[in-house]
Amino acid sequence: MSHIQVKNLSVHYDDCCALNDVNFEAKKGEFVAIVGKSGSGKTTFLHALANFIPFSGQVTIPKTVGVVFQQYAVFPWFTASENIAFGLENYNSEKQQQIIQEHLKLAELEDKKDKYPGELSGGQVQRVALARSLAHNPEVLLMDEPYGALDAYTREKMQQWLLDVWMTCKKTIVFVTHNIEEAMFLADRVLVLSNKRFIKELKVPFARPRQEEVKFTPEFNELRKEILRSINSAV
Repeated sequence: MSHIQVKNLSVHYDDCCALNDVNFEAKKGEFVAIVGKSGSGKTTFLHALANFIPFSGQVTIPKTVGVVFQQYAVFPWFTASENIAFGLENYNSEKQQQIIQEHLKLAELEDKKDKYPGELSGGQVQRVALARSLAHNPEVLLMDEPYGALDAYTREKMQQWLLDVWMTCKKTIVFVTHNIEEAMFLADRVLVLSNKRFIKELKVPFARPRQEEVKFTPEFNELRKEILRSINSAV
């Protein structure tokens, strides 16, 4: 059964059509990656799913949605613990502390709980951002180029960490990225967005849990080339 379902989604900015008649679905617990050239509408699609922008068509999505952006969406004047606690006011103090501790552990930041974002690395800050999104126990996570600002080494570490978190939490994830290898390593399916709609869907055949070694196999390289051909063939 579909956890997210999109029918005939269109988005217009003044006289410009950003997305036209887009259809999409994701099953509960599925990890879906979206790739495409810059300006193809990937972020616009994610913003429509989050109901951040006006659109036409039908979007069916759970009410509890967490969003993680490329820009570090944390409060610089809050510590790691305080960032995770933000928005938990409806819980009593004991429950708040339990949630904070659970998500500090999940983010592997227990020893950084009193540090401010300016005292943390880029990868650590993004872990704070994701932990804060997960603290509300959303059914769906929307992730918009969350590792785009990281160096290659940190990015690879964060990919593996995210897979570990996903295997633990089993959230439905829609993940936007420019990085084809990242999409293939993380996702169950990769969708190519071009010409204002999805033009290709490719299932990722690699077994889970995934290890870095899969990136060096002939099968991984063949899938990468197929996705790249789909992107480059788009007018």
